[in-house]
Amino acid sequence: MTGVINDTALKGSPTPMEDNVTKSESETAVSKRSMKRKAKREKWEKTKMEKRRQERKKLKEKKKLAKAFPGSVENIRSTGLRKKLKQTTMGSSSCKQRVCVDLSLDSYMSEKDCNKCMKQVMRCYSLNRRAANPLQFYVTSLIGRPKEVLDKNKGCEFWDVNYREENYLSTFNKSDIVYLSSESENIIKDLDDTKVYVIGGLVDHNLHKGLTHRLAIEAGIAHAKLPLDEFIDMKTRKVLTIDQVYDILRRMANGEHWGEAIVAALPSRKGAFVKDEES
Repeated sequence: MTGVINDTALKGSPTPMEDNVTKSESETAVSKRSMKRKAKREKWEKTKMEKRRQERKKLKEKKKLAKAFPGSVENIRSTGLRKKLKQTTMGSSSCKQRVCVDLSLDSYMSEKDCNKCMKQVMRCYSLNRRAANPLQFYVTSLIGRPKEVLDKNKGCEFWDVNYREENYLSTFNKSDIVYLSSESENIIKDLDDTKVYVIGGLVDHNLHKGLTHRLAIEAGIAHAKLPLDEFIDMKTRKVLTIDQVYDILRRMANGEHWGEAIVAALPSRKGAFVKDEES
C-alpha cells in the first residue's frame, strides 16, 4: 500500500537530472539575452558620436537650405520654425502675389470628384500657412456642394483665406486676371504681382479637356500655362493637381527658380527632373 502511494506521489515529478537540465537551459537563455544587450550597448557606444555628428551636419544643411529657400515647407518643418509660422499671415506677408481657386466648375464634377477637389483646396491652405511669406490666397464661387464639403471642417471659417461667394470675374478687375490652362499657347516667364493667377477648381480625370481654356476665351480674359516643357522632363503626363500648381506658384513667389519649384512641388512618382542648361 505504502509503495503504491510513494509511486503515485513520485509520478510526474522531475528527477534531479531533469531539474538540472531545465535550470541550465534557463541560465543559457538569460546569458544569451545579456550578451545581446551588452553587444548592442557596446555597438551604440562606438557609433553614437558619429551618428550625432551626422545629425548635426544634416541640421546645419537644412538650416542653410531654409535660408536659401524660405518658402520651403520641408525646410520650415525641419528647422523648428512652426511657432513663427503661426504668427505669419497673409496680412503681414511681404508677398503680395494673388492666387485664386475658381470653384464655379462644380457642375462638371461628380460628388466624389468634388470632395477630392476640396481636399486639394484645403491642401493649398495648408501649404500657404506654412510658407515664410504666404501668398494672397482667394477661393471664389464658394457656394453649393464645395461649401458643404468645406463646412465639415470645424473652424474653417477662421482660416487665413479670402473666401468669396461671388465668382472671380466679380472679385477682381478683368484686366488683372490670368486664368491658368495647360491648353493655352501663352507661357508664363515670370510671375507678376499685379496679376491674379486663377486655378480652375476641377477634378475630372481629363473628361473635360480644354474646358478652362475655352471658358477663359469666352470670358475675354488673359490665359497662360506654366513653363513645364521649358524646365523639366517627366516620366508621366504633365497633368497637375490644384495643390501642385498652387505649390509651384508659392515657391516661385518665395524666390525659387522654375525648375526647382516644379520638381519640389511634384511627388517622386512623377519622375520629374530639371533639364540641363544645354537642353
